[in-house]
Amino acid sequence: MQGIFVGTFLIGLREGLEATLIVSIVGAFLRRNGRSVRPMMAGVALAVTLSIAVGVGLDALSTSLPQAQQEMLETVIGVVAVIFVTTMIIWMNRNAFQLKGELEHEAAQALNTGGSVAMVTMAFLAVLKEGFETAVFLLAAAQSTHGSGWAALFGGIAGIAVSIGIGIGIFYGGLKVNLGRFFRVTGVFLIFIAAGLVTGALRTAHEAGWVNIGQQQVFDFSSWMPAKSVLGALVTGMFGVPSDPRLIEVLGWLFYAVPVLVVFLWPKNLAATPSARRNLLAAAAFGLAATALVLAFLIPAQGAEQPGPVRRTTNADGTDLIITFAPEGDSATLTVAAIDHSPDIDVTLRSAGAQSVDGIQAQLWQAQVPTDPGITSTTASLADLANLTGGRLPVGLSPTRTPGPFQVSWSATDSYSVVTLGDSLISAQSGSNRVATLSGGGIPGSKTVSLGSLGSDWATLSSDDAAVTALLSDNAKDRAERTLWRIWLPILLGAAAAASAVFAIRTGRDSPTSEERQDNNNEPAHGIGVASPLTT
Repeated sequence: MQGIFVGTFLIGLREGLEATLIVSIVGAFLRRNGRSVRPMMAGVALAVTLSIAVGVGLDALSTSLPQAQQEMLETVIGVVAVIFVTTMIIWMNRNAFQLKGELEHEAAQALNTGGSVAMVTMAFLAVLKEGFETAVFLLAAAQSTHGSGWAALFGGIAGIAVSIGIGIGIFYGGLKVNLGRFFRVTGVFLIFIAAGLVTGALRTAHEAGWVNIGQQQVFDFSSWMPAKSVLGALVTGMFGVPSDPRLIEVLGWLFYAVPVLVVFLWPKNLAATPSARRNLLAAAAFGLAATALVLAFLIPAQGAEQPGPVRRTTNADGTDLIITFAPEGDSATLTVAAIDHSPDIDVTLRSAGAQSVDGIQAQLWQAQVPTDPGITSTTASLADLANLTGGRLPVGLSPTRTPGPFQVSWSATDSYSVVTLGDSLISAQSGSNRVATLSGGGIPGSKTVSLGSLGSDWATLSSDDAAVTALLSDNAKDRAERTLWRIWLPILLGAAAAASAVFAIRTGRDSPTSEERQDNNNEPAHGIGVASPLTT
């Protein structure tokens, strides 16, 4: 509770202060020029109303969706929030000192060209941008808490209220704020908060079914960071660090936080020369490319062996069988071979759609084929029929109304049902049904009755089915992990290497040549001054 309040308080304070700075600087400019601030405040009020409507609308949409769609929307909101806060942090870190002059220049242009309408539009768009970012960021932070939404809302409101107070102080000239130091300190906190949103977005993406790789637990922080402790509330609520981080979440946190922190905190007085920057970028490109190649070629492509297409079982007569599955495009062949050297049975299966087996999306195959009923007589009595059904007369027959004997024709079918994943046979079963079509013996017309199985039914053992399913599930997880390390990470590292190489080439083109540097060194010294560094 405390952590999420502090986290959203910082979000509201930082985002709110940006908006109030814009309003206060433009308002002070208008007041110095003898213009009313009411049109500007009208634009601000409209922007705030729309921002609140966006936040409320997104929250209502999220709660109205089914669970999976909620997780999808939360993932999208989290990603958008991370993009917003990252661009805002970097931009403000670079432009905080020029903010006042730029805004007053834009306000003067707007005042000269469009008057009050232009000022309303300028204030409206500026505050609307910050308001949208605040709404999305606060909503993403609140959704990541899973139950502390009110604390997140109150924290954001408190931060915005404090920022408004600071803005009022700046407007009336009684408050001086070191903007550079303020944005630098709060920027570090917001980077860690945004990194937590990255881990939260990866977790909701997994719950939505989008990300299924890298889900093994890496750390267990529950012993020193209990969920109900102050430390757990601060770390989890403010920085979004779960007590059971998964591999993909740790990688996402590192890939976001480390480079953004380096860019944000790099001292301006340690900025590299063009040639040094080019060499660093080239070295980074080489290192990233080498790492990508190592991962792509040294991680084995194949994991554990698949269960395969062959299973053993026993039918109802006690005969040992070997079941073999062979896919052939949209059809498949199931071969049933008896150990006692009886003729093999080949069955052509047709696809019957997908079937979920313990979380595995498998393929269902089915077939129904005629078979020998095992009886050739053309007559049957009630006693004969009762013997075939285990002592019970078929439904619709009785000694008083249908005493028999009957004229009979026999037929039988074998029904096959097979579940597979690729070439691996998960489960298979065969069930038979013998049918008699009766006439005479008190039956008006004809009557078809089912007489049960032929005694040759079979099914793979459920314990073997469970073992095959577990092995397939483990193989799928292993394949996903190898895909992460062998394909996705090399692609990401390769893209980073390419970007570093492009920047290195551009830096090399922009840097002066040795002849240009020599010419500059030979120029007379008069008329050249040394620019003093920007001080804060």
